[in-house]
Amino acid sequence: MKNILSILQITILFSCSSQKNTKNVDNSEIGLSLSNKHKQIEDGILVGKAKRTDLQQIPFNDWFISGFNEYSISEETEEKIEEKIKEYTITVFMGTWCEDSQNQVPKFYKILEEVDFPLRKVTLITMKRDKTTPENFESGLNITNVPTFIFYKNGKEVNRIVESPRVSLEQDIIDIINGNNYKHIYIQ
Repeated sequence: MKNILSILQITILFSCSSQKNTKNVDNSEIGLSLSNKHKQIEDGILVGKAKRTDLQQIPFNDWFISGFNEYSISEETEEKIEEKIKEYTITVFMGTWCEDSQNQVPKFYKILEEVDFPLRKVTLITMKRDKTTPENFESGLNITNVPTFIFYKNGKEVNRIVESPRVSLEQDIIDIINGNNYKHIYIQ
């Protein structure tokens, strides 16, 4: 009887998750495999180098897809970001367990999609609760809070958004890529 109930629960879980209707992210992108050797799931947490498509998989797809699809930016803001952001590479440190990451990272990817930013220029690092990775990707980078979005130009860090934007994700990005006097929320 327990086996039948377990099979029934698993069947319901997969059938419900595959019937979600999303506007901007296609459910065909959702899968169960993790192909990159640098990422793993530990206690339900994605850890290591990852890709946006990993966040679109069970169990992360619920918060990622809804956050991505429900977010929009104005055309004016899009133009301001699109102008200069392609000069940068970006490294994102996040925790799939972290509410701030679950809130900001889908929005960040939506902004990048809207401005046609090449995802090959984004490095996504998912972290354990103690903000570490087995490969020490965070070594020397002073990652104290997640998410942390680090903007690089010509291989050098220009600035970063830490945990939450100061004004808004879009405005903070605009300030960083325009060389404005931007300071993340933990710098006074």
